[in-house]
Amino acid sequence: MKTPLIALAIFTATAATVALTPAQWVIGATPAPDPALAGLPCPDPARNERPVIEAVFVLDTTGSMSGLIQAAKEKIWSIATTMASAQPAPEIRMGLVAYRDRGDDYVTRVVDLSADLDSMYATLMELKAGGGGDGPESVNAALHDAVHRISWSQGGAAYKVVFLVGDAPPHMDYPDDVKYPQTLAVAREKGIVVNAVQCGGLAETTRQWERIAGQGQGRYFRVDQQGSAVALATPYDRTLAELSAKLDATRLYYGSDEEKRRQAAKQEAADKLHAAASVESRARRATFNASPAGKANLLGEKELVEDVAAGRVDLSSVAPAALPAPLQAMAPAERKAAVQAQAERRKALANELAVVARERAEFLARKVAENGGAKDSLDEKIYGAVREQAAAKGLRYEADAPAY
Repeated sequence: MKTPLIALAIFTATAATVALTPAQWVIGATPAPDPALAGLPCPDPARNERPVIEAVFVLDTTGSMSGLIQAAKEKIWSIATTMASAQPAPEIRMGLVAYRDRGDDYVTRVVDLSADLDSMYATLMELKAGGGGDGPESVNAALHDAVHRISWSQGGAAYKVVFLVGDAPPHMDYPDDVKYPQTLAVAREKGIVVNAVQCGGLAETTRQWERIAGQGQGRYFRVDQQGSAVALATPYDRTLAELSAKLDATRLYYGSDEEKRRQAAKQEAADKLHAAASVESRARRATFNASPAGKANLLGEKELVEDVAAGRVDLSSVAPAALPAPLQAMAPAERKAAVQAQAERRKALANELAVVARERAEFLARKVAENGGAKDSLDEKIYGAVREQAAAKGLRYEADAPAY
């Protein structure tokens, strides 16, 4: 396996952050620009010429799926890193639709597409297996929400993909459901590829999942009930996790009160991750953030250190009220020195993280080769689908197995 070398520099991207709206169970809708900051420079999305991958995971969270849910929590960062390894380097946006069935705590929970993977992951961390029990689940509702309630980009430039992951067939007996053939017809019109990942070996699920993949112009594949995920620990994980937390601490956000609230929500999601996610998962996040595609997740929107370093913002032109609280009372020269010091600290941490990430990648390459590869793992099968399908959008991947 050839794992791409990790390069990390002072980052130059912004991304929309997300906020939980429990009444709608929709997370991540991007708010309108704040007119109060109309005079401050903002990146123009129309000038972003990087290819885009938009991936939504539609995940059964009923009682029998506990092993797969845990595997998803451990491996979503590796999957993101794999997607990010394309040439040219893409922008990665991810979303999530968790589903159960009628009568359970919820039928669906929707996390909208965003480059802010931390906030999506914070929701994934909360998911636990529960409910279900009668066999079929609300697959139709989940697919409908994935196609209709997600903010997919317009046009055909992006690689837009859904991974349906579950072990039970859809309820086809609910008279008021929109059945999946109708939903998949809309997905085809929107250019969304739908892959079907079966957990376990239930024959009726196989039949329906193969139909879904066929009508979704995607792949069908099967993994065991635990997801067959390869989740290797390394001697470098704790160091990477610690460096990643220190790198997060270099972020200084500025903007309106509403923007600061969104930025605080992103920081809270990262804090939750550092407090509750496994060391290995945090190391995988560090590796993703170290990729060109991961810089949007690391920084979020309106990050002062990067915007000043990139020349997008003149620090002296930012109103004190829009600055981070620690800088507001400083004299202009002190502010400049503080931002410069933070930039230098970030660069040093980034360089150190890049070295450790490379050592981790080399260690994993040896271990996976010693174990004979991972051809049946969830990681490998998702990677295979992405490698094949993204080629139609001009994205090229190594033919080797994904990162772990």
